[in-house]
Amino acid sequence: MEFGFTTAAYVVAAVLFILSLGGLSGQESAKRAVWYGIAGMALAVFATLIGPGAGLWLLSLLLIAGGGAIGWVVAKRVEMTEMPQLVAAMHSLVGLAAVFVGFNAHIEIGRVAEAFAEAGVAFPHATYGVMSDAAHEVESIFRGFAAIVAHKTGVEINILRIELFLGVFIGAITFTGSVIAFGKLAGRVTSAAEKLPGGHILNAGAAAISLICLFWYVGGGGFLPLFIMTLCALFIGYHLIMGIGGADMPVVVSMLNSYSGWAAAAIGFSLGNDLLIVVGALVGSSGAILSYIMCKAMNRSFVSVILGGFGGSAGPAMEVEGEQKPIDVDGVAQTLDEADSVIIVPGYGMAVAQAQQNVAELTRKLRAKGKEVRFAIHPVAGRLPGHMNVLLAEAKVPYDIVLEMEEINDDFPDTDVVIVIGSNDIVNPAAQDDPNSPIAGMPVLEVWKAKNVFVSKRGQGTGYSGIENPLFYKDNTRMYYGDAKDSIGALLNKLD
Repeated sequence: MEFGFTTAAYVVAAVLFILSLGGLSGQESAKRAVWYGIAGMALAVFATLIGPGAGLWLLSLLLIAGGGAIGWVVAKRVEMTEMPQLVAAMHSLVGLAAVFVGFNAHIEIGRVAEAFAEAGVAFPHATYGVMSDAAHEVESIFRGFAAIVAHKTGVEINILRIELFLGVFIGAITFTGSVIAFGKLAGRVTSAAEKLPGGHILNAGAAAISLICLFWYVGGGGFLPLFIMTLCALFIGYHLIMGIGGADMPVVVSMLNSYSGWAAAAIGFSLGNDLLIVVGALVGSSGAILSYIMCKAMNRSFVSVILGGFGGSAGPAMEVEGEQKPIDVDGVAQTLDEADSVIIVPGYGMAVAQAQQNVAELTRKLRAKGKEVRFAIHPVAGRLPGHMNVLLAEAKVPYDIVLEMEEINDDFPDTDVVIVIGSNDIVNPAAQDDPNSPIAGMPVLEVWKAKNVFVSKRGQGTGYSGIENPLFYKDNTRMYYGDAKDSIGALLNKLD
């Protein structure tokens, strides 16, 4: 009866997760999709706690309560600007959990084998179901995961070893990769692409050693090959993400999301938990698909993303000549008064300054004056897929004026004013003009084709990715220096 309820609950939870994932594809359905996910997870946890093999109720509830409390505190303290690094940090925890579950599975296999050896009966069994009375008696002393291990055949034990090995391997890569991604996003690790001498050969060597360890481990090598592989995987995760530049971090976050999903699926195989396999596969495949879509949007090779092989340039970048021409708030306000059409391009700088509310108010004022105002969103704007959409939705900017790059890029030549707020790479003409640029070939928003371009920027620096932007030196571009929130606020006062 319990098993029937658990299975049914898992099926319902899986359906809710699929509905949640599908709903997240649209801004209007995203809020409902989140509740589907919450309901599915609550049902899954409840079904697992009362399902077969469940035990230590009190400890489980205490751990859930403790984790929930920590999550609540973190959610209250973390600003929207810090969401990318928070997501990376969450991915690292999934990877670490996969490593611990794999180690625990290894220990449980050894514990069961030791108990059978002390009883003088064979383990693992040659054929499923063929067990002596003594073997049945030994099996009965185990609960939970160990009870599952106790009745497995030799072939099944080897399959389990492969599953836990892969789970630890993917989890370890996800852990260190996500930690480095967190550091880059938080500004605690350099955003430049850096590799150790030897580059990809080191990654390939670590992967080859890990493969050798797999055969060694399945062949009865014990904990040592598992431990050596873990060290190699931790290094691969570190070195892969260190070799990726800051301009490409949105794709990295998406790819790590995929890694964490496959790590969860591997945990599911190790534990024999069907729902965890389904959820992990959903997260892994959706993250990989999103990464592929983003790679196409950035003209990157999907294989290069997986291998951490992009983010560098083929040679010296083209030198930028001229000077950046500033403009004051009066000049911006006058030009906006004379304009009929305006496109706003938000970037991470808007998020840092928490200027989305002022930007939304600016939009309302301009539309009230009869001007056409739209937003242009690049697929990798910000440091997380959908980052700008979330901020604009939070500020109650109408969904129908928030357009993707392919929907609005052809309209820039007919636009009177473009306001770029804290963006750099996604509006950088070097992507088209400089074959040696780190972002060469990446589709960008062609804002320089508009009649007037105002760039809201704190200073003359190159920003997070460290790539110079020729847009800032063009004749039709003016630099509106200052904190974006304060600058847009001053502009609002002039438009009254």
